[in-house]
Amino acid sequence: MTEFYRSYLAVAVLILAAIGMVGFMLGLGRLIRPVRAQEQKYIPYEAGSDPTGTFGQSNVRYYVFALLFVIFDVEAVFIFPWAVNLESLGWFGLVEMTVFVVVLTLGLVYAWRKGVLRWA
Repeated sequence: MTEFYRSYLAVAVLILAAIGMVGFMLGLGRLIRPVRAQEQKYIPYEAGSDPTGTFGQSNVRYYVFALLFVIFDVEAVFIFPWAVNLESLGWFGLVEMTVFVVVLTLGLVYAWRKGVLRWA
């Protein structure tokens, strides 16, 4: 067996060992877990409201908060690389990031004034 195939053999052995370990752990968990049917475990739970048995309407503010989180999380993703390359970007990079942050700040102020950030 050549060295080339020996490296593939090592990878195959590690993959088989990983699959075996996962199978062993899942099987062990199945053997030692309690098996008692509980009706309360199978009731759908959504946002602290009791299930009604029919289609329930979720409050929109949960989705708005999630969307605002994603927007400002993406802002952080853009700011970190900019901060690393600030010296090479010079004044142009500083002005562009200032415009970016001002637009996001205006969006935050707009959401605040519309009352979107009030939880009650």
